[in-house]
Amino acid sequence: MAISRKDSFTLQVLQLTDALLVWFAFWLGGEVRGWVGMGSDSEELWTTMNWVLYIAVPFTPLILERFGFYDHLRHKSSGSSMAQLIRSLILLILLLGLFAVFAKQTGARRLVLGLGLVFVFILLLLRDRITHTWLKRRTESEVTKERIVIAGSGGEMVDLLNELDPEITSGWKVVDHFDLGTREVHELFALLKEQSVSRVLFSAKNTEFERVARAVEACELQGVEAWIAASFIRSQIARPVFDVIGSKPMLVLRSTPELSWELLSKECFDRIAASLIILVTLPLWIFAAIGITLKSPGAPVFFSQMRAGRYGQPFRMWKFRTMVANAEEMLDQIKEDHGNQMDGPVFKLKHDPRIFPLGALLRKFSIDELPQLLNVVSGDMSLVGPRPLPVYEVEAFCELSHRRRLSVKPGITCEWQAGGRNTITSFEEWVAMDLKYIDSWSLWLDLKILLRTIPAVLFGKGAT
Repeated sequence: MAISRKDSFTLQVLQLTDALLVWFAFWLGGEVRGWVGMGSDSEELWTTMNWVLYIAVPFTPLILERFGFYDHLRHKSSGSSMAQLIRSLILLILLLGLFAVFAKQTGARRLVLGLGLVFVFILLLLRDRITHTWLKRRTESEVTKERIVIAGSGGEMVDLLNELDPEITSGWKVVDHFDLGTREVHELFALLKEQSVSRVLFSAKNTEFERVARAVEACELQGVEAWIAASFIRSQIARPVFDVIGSKPMLVLRSTPELSWELLSKECFDRIAASLIILVTLPLWIFAAIGITLKSPGAPVFFSQMRAGRYGQPFRMWKFRTMVANAEEMLDQIKEDHGNQMDGPVFKLKHDPRIFPLGALLRKFSIDELPQLLNVVSGDMSLVGPRPLPVYEVEAFCELSHRRRLSVKPGITCEWQAGGRNTITSFEEWVAMDLKYIDSWSLWLDLKILLRTIPAVLFGKGAT
């Protein structure tokens, strides 16, 4: 969900504060251990506990955000805060346990770890309640409320207020509803001065742009912020944001993930993880290459096909060959003889006669997909994203809205792959899953899909 810059800054401050409190909680746990007479050399203690801090300090605020700990700060109850904290700490304990097992970190002091987690719970709950009380008092005090003017025409001003979250509007004092259709700009200028207004919200859906421009100029002359609701543009999916081209301010309607550190992290993770997976799975590459050569001599080991990448840009995707050499030429005849288990422009057949026996094994455990890691390293694909379709299938799309699945990089795995693959036979359902992924994308979602893909691959779930 998109948040304002002010809320984003507040979130970052709270997360930084909580990270420091987590560090202090574990330090306090070490000190308490020493006070009860179970202490050892302090330097030796923190040498064995450093790995806990490296995980707990940065990841705790991120986990808390995931469970909504930073949402609705003014109106959240103590019970909700405690429940969110408990769920977050359970997940943190699981992360610490997994790291301890796989990295063989057995030297951590259990008493310090236990005390640290207790202190983390107490300190973070205390910080949350202090923040809640402070914000609530500011909301209830007329003196500290932000003084706001709503400007627009007729009932649209009331509609704007009704559409906003009460969590936000509870911190405002609306000093006037300024009708741009019946009142002059000089009246707004005087109002801003007399009422010490800090911000003017424009609902300009039914107002002439010239009147809005003059009112914005009045705000500009007094240094008052002017916020213009972009409701005059009807968009069902795209998120409106402002950007600049050169010196020209532009309203941007974006329906894909915005360029961010999170998106950059995804790009870096894709390439690094793909390179490591190639090294780890190299024996499977050798097995597949030798097996294909022996079972289908004279035919190429790899199969390549032009697929539609981001925005439909064609790229060459690689797989281990699992079908007979002339499989492409046989496609029309196969469709005529056996039909198509997937409705729409995409062709899927559970028992495709073009697949040779070893190819079926490679498909069952997704070994045939491994060469796509080369596409990830080269930047044509991602580890997680909508599956790339052949160019001719994309050209056969009947619905223009289906092309929105091309607005992000295609991936090796996706909701469709992780959720059972060939058990889904509706192309509309497949597209809906891809669009939901695009609209709700996050690194956390990518991680969940990757984790769900592992058992689907190991147990051959839904594969042919």
